[in-house]
Amino acid sequence: MSSAQGTQLTSASFPATWVEDQPRWYAIQTRARHEMRIGDELQRKGIDVFVPTLHESHHWSDRKKIVEVPLFSCYAFVNLIASHSMRLEVLKTTGVFRFVQVNGSPAPIPDSQIEGIKTVLSNNLPISTCGFIQVGQRVRVRGGSLDGIEGILMASKGGQKLVISVELLQQSVEVTVEGYAVEAV
Repeated sequence: MSSAQGTQLTSASFPATWVEDQPRWYAIQTRARHEMRIGDELQRKGIDVFVPTLHESHHWSDRKKIVEVPLFSCYAFVNLIASHSMRLEVLKTTGVFRFVQVNGSPAPIPDSQIEGIKTVLSNNLPISTCGFIQVGQRVRVRGGSLDGIEGILMASKGGQKLVISVELLQQSVEVTVEGYAVEAV
């Protein structure tokens, strides 16, 4: 019985198609503020785990301290062969809720994405999390002379552009937004 899920875990709990012979990265959803402890416990079980962290300065009324915090709150990554026994071992870990799924099946994460995060972290580059924004998505510019302008984020040879459309006239203009902060609308 998994204390995190409160249900009996059996091999029937997993899609039959979710079996591989090569280790793949999977995201697991965890209890808040337990990511690093869960990472330690999974490592003790012999499971390859990655909990990306960053250092933040936290201020209290009497002191200031640099603390290590998870880059992705409530998530960790495990690299495993998707056997039933390995999946059950992960899910039996206190504080693990589930594997992140797409269309009802746990979804593997491309190695290149995990390696990209590891590379950025190992080079001590200044990073922070941000909302997920894709080219083609409606965004709003934050700050600067374009503050509050909304449009569609586009990519071009010259960098990212914001396309602003007057739908009634079916006309658009584009402006380069390199260097501007944008957020999803």
